[in-house]
Amino acid sequence: MARYLGPRTKVCRRLGVVLPGLTTAATLVRPYPPGQHGLRRRGKVSDYKMRLIEKQKVRFHFGVMEKQFKNYVVQAVRRKGPTGQNLALLLESRLDNVVWRMGIAATIPAARQLVVHGHILVDGKRVDRPSYQIRVGQEIGVREKSASKPFMQEAIELSTTRVRPGYLEFDPAKLIGKMVTSPNMDDIPFEVNTQAVIEYYSQQL
Repeated sequence: MARYLGPRTKVCRRLGVVLPGLTTAATLVRPYPPGQHGLRRRGKVSDYKMRLIEKQKVRFHFGVMEKQFKNYVVQAVRRKGPTGQNLALLLESRLDNVVWRMGIAATIPAARQLVVHGHILVDGKRVDRPSYQIRVGQEIGVREKSASKPFMQEAIELSTTRVRPGYLEFDPAKLIGKMVTSPNMDDIPFEVNTQAVIEYYSQQL
């Protein structure tokens, strides 16, 4: 399964924003691009670069590769309704993202590992595909055998301080969450211009 394995904070510095799904860092210690010229004054950002940055922010946050991300954009364009809203719905409904938003994983890559290793249940059945789309009304839980493991207990303790989005309900005692409504653009936990993302791919679709 292809995924980004490089330095995470470096990506955030290059894009100029902390991506909470990619790293646990609260702020950027060095809030400028990496490299020896990072502190130099930068010229005007072109429209193309602005769209590229917005696209990369979303792609790295959710941890999807370029081909898969483009497929999400294609699906969003084909669906009825605002394309940006459709894209946000597809990405926020991914199982690995929902597990992270429930608070039982520190990052989306950590949530992906829980899913792939078979620790997560959807409506009582084990699902090991991180891209699985969660629908409104479905329950997401942790396997009974997995709940007693030390790493899971530590994750549960840390989850008490996490702020969860309005489209999710979570019971820490039962380790069960539920999608109660469809996510939207406002649920993405950082500022992003989804219209710029769509425009980036407009000539490729």
